[in-house]
Amino acid sequence: MTTFPVISPEEMVKRLAHPGRQIRMVLDTDTFNEIDDQFAVTYGLLSADNMIVEAFYAAPFFNELSTGPADGMEKSYQEILKIRRILGREDVPVFRGATSFQPAADVPVDSEAAWDLVKRAMASDPSDPLYVVGIAAITNVAAALLLEPAIIERIVVVWLGGNALHWPDTREFNLQQDIHASRLMFDCGVPLILMPCLGVATHLQTSLSELRDYVKGQGEIGDYLYETYENCSSDHFGYSRVIWDIAVIAWLNNPEWCWSTLVHSPRLSDDFRWSVDTNRHFIRCVHFIRRDDVFRDLFCKIQESAR
Repeated sequence: MTTFPVISPEEMVKRLAHPGRQIRMVLDTDTFNEIDDQFAVTYGLLSADNMIVEAFYAAPFFNELSTGPADGMEKSYQEILKIRRILGREDVPVFRGATSFQPAADVPVDSEAAWDLVKRAMASDPSDPLYVVGIAAITNVAAALLLEPAIIERIVVVWLGGNALHWPDTREFNLQQDIHASRLMFDCGVPLILMPCLGVATHLQTSLSELRDYVKGQGEIGDYLYETYENCSSDHFGYSRVIWDIAVIAWLNNPEWCWSTLVHSPRLSDDFRWSVDTNRHFIRCVHFIRRDDVFRDLFCKIQESAR
């Protein structure tokens, strides 16, 4: 098994605090999988006061929108390029990620994205860690950790994955697609900010009428996001949808919008359930999101970008 550097409890607590300053980050995203990734990519690029997006990594996914993980990754890669072009940010590099999920506990899936993350992380000073923001199966990030365990001292992972720790199970799309990579996030000791889905990010619901009022007509990106949402359902009467992925960007923008606590890193069982072990290292886990503050910030930034 891979041996990872151990971060002291005192240093871990420091790493898990909100940075309170502009940070450097990379965004690992399965952008074609759902409509929320497009919002998160946009939100990250428009939040330049708080974060500098250094690179995008296309992540694998497999559902009805792809023929397999490789196809999902490639479609995500192309979708990132599209959003990057719309926002006029073709200066931000995009790297293809894994074409499969991690086959075993200690076996990384090689990719351009994983090696770029290794390079960027190793070039980072531990006092100024690279923030690795994941809104997909965490395959690419796990691969980088396995390829070069030393990056654990130079990164902070912010990941939307799993369900709330009190939830009966944690069968959530990002987490369950790659259980080996997911388990590594909780076991290896990397500084981890966990943004659960059911029970937490579920607060981030919006509707077509709200987007019509505040996003449609706000430049090319506003129209694209509105049309993407409109096309996600044939019937919008009494309908809302969770824009899950903006949660991680929201925490980086303002921790007051995402209430969190330090908890011992949970264990992830083979049947996708959490268990508690108080002998383990700390992670930070978000337990509530101020929905209105987050959407107000997102809408304002989209509107400002159109001026």
